[in-house]
Amino acid sequence: MDQVVGGYNPITDATKETQDLCHQVKHQVEKKTGANYVEYKAVKYKSQVVAGTNFLIKVHVGGANYIHLEIFRALPCNGGKVSLTNVKARQTKDSPLEF
Repeated sequence: MDQVVGGYNPITDATKETQDLCHQVKHQVEKKTGANYVEYKAVKYKSQVVAGTNFLIKVHVGGANYIHLEIFRALPCNGGKVSLTNVKARQTKDSPLEF
């Protein structure tokens, strides 16, 4: 899938890459939400190319509960650092993936 500079790509199924990104920020997510997630599975995402890549990821955290994560990954030439930008708790399977 081609990425569109400046805009988000269409929502698609999560990949191993998006799950890996989620795991890299899990501790920060749990700290921000005050919850410890046993189930923590990326299910959908969309991305945006900027001076790196923004990812909006829908994560299933058990039962009918979901959270949305906004994660930024810097370009490799800038160190490729992954950072949590935002967390939106109390989401559902059908909540729009947006911040």
